[in-house]
Amino acid sequence: MILVDDLDHSEGEDVARREFPLLNRTFAIDLSDANQQRLSEALAFIEQVLENAREVKQATRSKKAADTSPRLRGYTLTDVREWAREQGLDVPPRGKMADEVIEQFIAAHPDAAPEDAPEDASEDVTGKSGAEPVEAPAEVGAGV
Repeated sequence: MILVDDLDHSEGEDVARREFPLLNRTFAIDLSDANQQRLSEALAFIEQVLENAREVKQATRSKKAADTSPRLRGYTLTDVREWAREQGLDVPPRGKMADEVIEQFIAAHPDAAPEDAPEDASEDVTGKSGAEPVEAPAEVGAGV
């Protein structure tokens, strides 16, 4: 049987099937002695490169872990969206809901506040007030 070198398509008595490992797999190719030498040198170079390189992980669309401290109790974001639309607020049909909208919903529905939320429904989880105090307007004609 006459084997043909898979790289340069030459025939010769020195052409043989050569197996080599690469990246945890085993490959086979028919090579002459000269091309086997070139392959061995190339594999040695690749091994040296891999010893000094870092693997880059393929970017994936990771899913966020479930929120361990839900911002709403007994309501869904769909409930918040419906309420917000009824109030004339502009909300996206899906995806992240603005913190301000959720805070307004909780202020209107105190029972939606998470159990660990402060007693004042206008405060967010950080303890900061969600709304600035508003002074009552002075009556027209008062003090004249």
